Amino acid sequence: MAFSGGVDSAVVAQAAFLVFRTAAVAVTAVSPSLAAAERDFAASQAKAIGIRHLEIATNEFQRDEYRRNSGDRCFFCKDTLYTLTRSQLAELGVQTLLNGANLDDAGDHRPGMQAAAAHGVHSPLLEEGFNKAAVRALAAWWNLQSADKPAAPCLASRIAYGVEVTEERVAKIEQAEAWIRQATGIRVLRVRLEQGELARIEVLPEDFGELMASELLRRLVSQLKSLGFRAVTLDLEGFRSGNLNSLLVPLGLGTVPSTSPVVKPAGSVHV
Repeated sequence: MAFSGGVDSAVVAQAAFLVFRTAAVAVTAVSPSLAAAERDFAASQAKAIGIRHLEIATNEFQRDEYRRNSGDRCFFCKDTLYTLTRSQLAELGVQTLLNGANLDDAGDHRPGMQAAAAHGVHSPLLEEGFNKAAVRALAAWWNLQSADKPAAPCLASRIAYGVEVTEERVAKIEQAEAWIRQATGIRVLRVRLEQGELARIEVLPEDFGELMASELLRRLVSQLKSLGFRAVTLDLEGFRSGNLNSLLVPLGLGTVPSTSPVVKPAGSVHV
């Protein structure tokens, strides 16, 4: 399956391993958009589960459609991953591709789900009616490392639609978030990159005080400017998952192309 190491993919990986044992494979896409800490966590969790783990270097940054960062960016990312994975199915000895989408994902802007449909990828959590709360409960019952891990979408998702996705931009977002986490211990955090290299920091409202301590604030601004951000702001509405999607309609973005043929799945193996 497509394995990020997050709680959703971890639950599917655990279930697949319990059923298929060595026939199951967890595949992690490695690119500049995957934070090093997330890559390490995925490897650690796959090892704890016991599932075969494969890292695939993906090349979505070479696609103009991805870099231009319209509302369909995620389609091209997942299309790249599923195309590369499917090309290795015979070598891996598997037939069916799975992902970790759950019922809560069905109500948001998810062009990656359309890429999954185009490639015949199954979403067992979604198909069986598991929402996020149920997924986390099952993860806790299985004692998975990610049971209470905050969601960690790819670094490119922090870049405002219409702003080009580049290796340099995702790198400075990764470094900024890592610095803030190390300095404060805050777990739920996003550094959004807006037009003009503006950093917009989102944390939960209860963490505002921690972030705004005068000495830390001075160091934080200095650090983020040294990374290449022009200005640094704190979003007073607090953290909202996927809030950049609210701009898709005003920007006239979000149309997802149909560029991949539908592939009918066969068999039942976890990739």
